[in-house]
Amino acid sequence: MELDNIDFQILRLLSENARIQWKELGEQIHMTGQAVGNRIKKLEESGIIKGYSVIVDEMKMGLTFTAFVIFYMKTTDHRSFIRLMNDRREVLEVHRVSGEGCYHLKIKTSSQEQLNLFLDKILEYGNYTLHLSIQEIKKQNSITSTD
Repeated sequence: MELDNIDFQILRLLSENARIQWKELGEQIHMTGQAVGNRIKKLEESGIIKGYSVIVDEMKMGLTFTAFVIFYMKTTDHRSFIRLMNDRREVLEVHRVSGEGCYHLKIKTSSQEQLNLFLDKILEYGNYTLHLSIQEIKKQNSITSTD
């Protein structure tokens, strides 16, 4: 599907508020609500919009520790490690990377003890270096333009 400027505007507005009414969204980009709805359906059907989610305040939930882990596998069998990553709630992101390490992980926990338990568990699969976040500067949910 070829995206145009209107599609990018719709994606930007939906990423800011996925619960916005089609009519209100249409008013902001000078279209009818029905026309916006048709575009959104096409974006969903083509897989560009994969789903909708809720953004929670992690600090208010008690998730005060953010850690970034560079992980170095000690075997070439990555399947069990990937299964573990998918099963762990504290793991927010896992990226297989080139360069330093095999995987980069983003972890959120409520305590240093929870973080230590997680780190002890992954030692079965390899070694890691740990970086703790001291301040989040920017958080964005998606890319809404290629310009």
